[in-house]
Amino acid sequence: MSGQSLRETEAAGRTLVVAEIGQAHDGSLGILHSMVGAAAACGVDAVKFQVHIAAAESSPIEPFRVHFSLADATRFDYWRRMELAETEWRRLKEKCEGLGVEFLATPFSNAAVDLLERIGVGRYKVGSGDIANPLLLRRIAATGKEVVLSTGLGTLEEIDRAVSLFSEQSIPVAVLQCTTRYPTEAEDVGLSWIGRFRARYGCPVGLSDHSGTIYPALAAAALGAALVEVHVTFDRRMFGPDSRASVTFDELGMLVEGVRFVNAANRREVEKIGTEETGRLRRMFGKAIAVNRDMAAGETLTFADLEGKKPSDGGIPVGELEQVLGRCLRRSKRQWEFVQKEDLE
Repeated sequence: MSGQSLRETEAAGRTLVVAEIGQAHDGSLGILHSMVGAAAACGVDAVKFQVHIAAAESSPIEPFRVHFSLADATRFDYWRRMELAETEWRRLKEKCEGLGVEFLATPFSNAAVDLLERIGVGRYKVGSGDIANPLLLRRIAATGKEVVLSTGLGTLEEIDRAVSLFSEQSIPVAVLQCTTRYPTEAEDVGLSWIGRFRARYGCPVGLSDHSGTIYPALAAAALGAALVEVHVTFDRRMFGPDSRASVTFDELGMLVEGVRFVNAANRREVEKIGTEETGRLRRMFGKAIAVNRDMAAGETLTFADLEGKKPSDGGIPVGELEQVLGRCLRRSKRQWEFVQKEDLE
């Protein structure tokens, strides 16, 4: 994934699969590194992280979206516990690169962008909550790097402004349909926005999915999505606010396989013309005209007298039916015999 823009990979008919770890590690470096390895083994293109610096992005009065934590009195405390030292972020990036996947991250503050610039990321993901945050958007724009915008909490006008901010500076941008609901029900996934965003912005589009299933990503790939992103977990029974909205690594492997299959199925037009192989199969599965009863010489062939039987070269092909109807038999035919051209007057 790294090194190619989403425009280039979209043109190649490839959907990039991103495994979003988010906060599923719950502050454990061991779990975090094991999740990276498990995602890479599934064949994903990128593993995505969330870079939280509590003091820069939050405050003690920030409320919990879901009050799930057993260890944190406030959401600010939670974000502080999710922080990693810059050396740990460097190690994670090195691990990703060593496994052949891109290190992709969502910064939640300008300070987080500064950190990611220091470790050398290739592109940025903007979370739904910051689609209308010009402070963060302008800081990311200043890097000149490609941007992937998630739209789950943005109005259409806010998405327009965000896309324009980057496009006016000739910064490559991609737009992801996203529904900020954990888990997202099927009727709320909003797949129709993939085509609508593509028509509206003329840029690569995709899906950030929170359904906890593989189906929306496969459907998005069939619709030509340049990128699909899903949350991952070892087990949906694990602790955390996003577990129920995540796919397991076994499911992630099936998702990747399915997306690759769909990409291949979309990549080449299948011509509806004859080839040597289709000709052989047409003869094998096609049919020729036969009589469905004993008939005497001199009888006239009607529609009610005829049947189609395989193979097509056993007699007169069924496609020539009109040339047979109303013709007289020159010789008698037994039931189920093919009709040959020399049998006809």
